[in-house]
Amino acid sequence: MSDLKLLNHLESYLTEHRKQRFQKVLAQRTKHFTVATEDVYQLHNTSAVIRSCDVFGIQEVNVIEEVNSKRIDREIAMGAQKWVDLNRYHSTKSCIEDLKSKGYQIVATSPHAEDCDLIDFDISQKACFFFGRETEGLSQHVLDEADCFLKIPMVGFTESLNISVSAAIILQHVTSKLRKSEIDWKLTEKEWIEKRFDWIKKTIKNYDSIVERYHSQR
Repeated sequence: MSDLKLLNHLESYLTEHRKQRFQKVLAQRTKHFTVATEDVYQLHNTSAVIRSCDVFGIQEVNVIEEVNSKRIDREIAMGAQKWVDLNRYHSTKSCIEDLKSKGYQIVATSPHAEDCDLIDFDISQKACFFFGRETEGLSQHVLDEADCFLKIPMVGFTESLNISVSAAIILQHVTSKLRKSEIDWKLTEKEWIEKRFDWIKKTIKNYDSIVERYHSQR
């Protein structure tokens, strides 16, 4: 209860428009699906994937930097890194182990003999969509650990898409189906409150001093 009182106090520092915007966006956020990028070399590709995750309501992005460790390109992400949670890993193995412990199936977005067309993908299970490096694709470790192989049907001469484009197409499709389903895909009440605190902290100046002053007056 005290946390909610503090939250209400902090929200008094926001404009009514910003408060309503937070509520509207949070109502569409999900952790039912997430995304992982594996050692993507081109910085703008990872940044663009983060932006797509924000646009389609994906709250968490997993970035594996086993070989390529780079900062997120703020210009490409367009501020999306403020609103999306980034989980960073130094190995593919640790990322997959963590995701599986959270109940996610591993979905490899890579051509494979047993692949599934995007339109046929089963959205009922929690899933993490893995995207690999621009030229090499996903590592053998991801392919070995994958529970499902997903492909976007293509009918042109070009046989592949940029990973950020692939991510956007896949996320738009699966989140659209998810919101029309009866699956419990929304954030929990605890996650909702945590995000409100987090986003307020990233929005108002002197957040720490305001909180300190609030507690001193209790």
